[in-house]
Amino acid sequence: MSTRIVVVGGGTAGLRLAQRLPVTLLGEEPHAPYNRVLLADVLAGRYAPEVVALPEPREPARRGVRVVGIDRAARTVECADGSLVGYDRLVLATGSNPVLPPLRGLRGAELPEGVHSFRTLDDCLALREAVRPGIRAVVIGGGLLGVSAARALAALGAEVVLTQQGEALMERHLDPHASALLREHLDGLGVETHTECRVSGLRQRDGAVTAVELADGFVLDAQVVVLACGVRPRVALAREAGLDVRTGIVVDDELRTSDPYIHAIGDCAEHDGRVYGLAGPALEQADVLADVLSGTAGPRYTGTRALTRLTLGGARPLDLAAFGEATPLPGDDVVQLADATRGAYRKVVVRDNRLVGGVLLGDLAAVGALARAWEGDEALPEAPLLHLLTHDGGSS
Repeated sequence: MSTRIVVVGGGTAGLRLAQRLPVTLLGEEPHAPYNRVLLADVLAGRYAPEVVALPEPREPARRGVRVVGIDRAARTVECADGSLVGYDRLVLATGSNPVLPPLRGLRGAELPEGVHSFRTLDDCLALREAVRPGIRAVVIGGGLLGVSAARALAALGAEVVLTQQGEALMERHLDPHASALLREHLDGLGVETHTECRVSGLRQRDGAVTAVELADGFVLDAQVVVLACGVRPRVALAREAGLDVRTGIVVDDELRTSDPYIHAIGDCAEHDGRVYGLAGPALEQADVLADVLSGTAGPRYTGTRALTRLTLGGARPLDLAAFGEATPLPGDDVVQLADATRGAYRKVVVRDNRLVGGVLLGDLAAVGALARAWEGDEALPEAPLLHLLTHDGGSS
């Protein structure tokens, strides 16, 4: 008798597992699986929704199915329509939810008219429907998601204001110099950027947003507001089932939760104290779990050295990549190359003869060689550090 594997969640991690093994995949979204990384391109109109579709799993997925409970004793999951699905092994790939900031005028998950999250294909299509040339749009959050949304809205002809509470754009990934170059790039697209800027509330009229209030009393007129304040692991189902949950659902090296018959992968999983929230680790976790569930003697999961790479297309394309620790510690070796005429910037940080981090913006010719050196975590060859930034590793 074959093992009944049920996967809750049809995103990147759940779909990858379903492409490797015969499973029952329960996906809450009604759409066919899609590449979430390309949502900004769908918003900007560069891709139609069907272009970002991903290959279907081995067994037909059940779409539009929301799981509302887990009975660990009976080994069943309950769906919102009242149906029960039995499992021998359950995999939670529930992903993450957008963070809704504590703003005046924002209550619960019901958003006022004109206020949008930017996480799913439905979010993207609703936002695209709301935006027209000349409309005033405010993006709250200057991280990876906020920058992508701001560029896409500018491409649609909106007047875009990007607000970031921190000192610099994408400060989790970029160093101050790269952040400044990114800001110059956005300025060139007509995006007005405000850093060290805390949003305190939303103004509304007849249930529709009209402005964004800043903590210093300044008011930004807005017909559309995009909330891009990060994501939070979606763990309510696991918590209600009594599984061990911290920031994410706690898993071991076999991606197993505190219940030996339940696993977790992707944005909702926490391994060795870390939640990744990126596509690369989600795919790696799914591949490891596929080996575990099929009894293959493959390597177990020990963490992912995740490189963040973003391609911002359009009339003025921009490529960037960041990995590891871009801010050096005392005693670290640092090499930086900047080309103001091309808007390119490259930097690596080396510690104890090992590559520990880097940033590339505008010119990614060296990214292949750098990624291999960093992911391998091996001692660097006896060569000038400049070689790291000028050798393309065959990736150009």
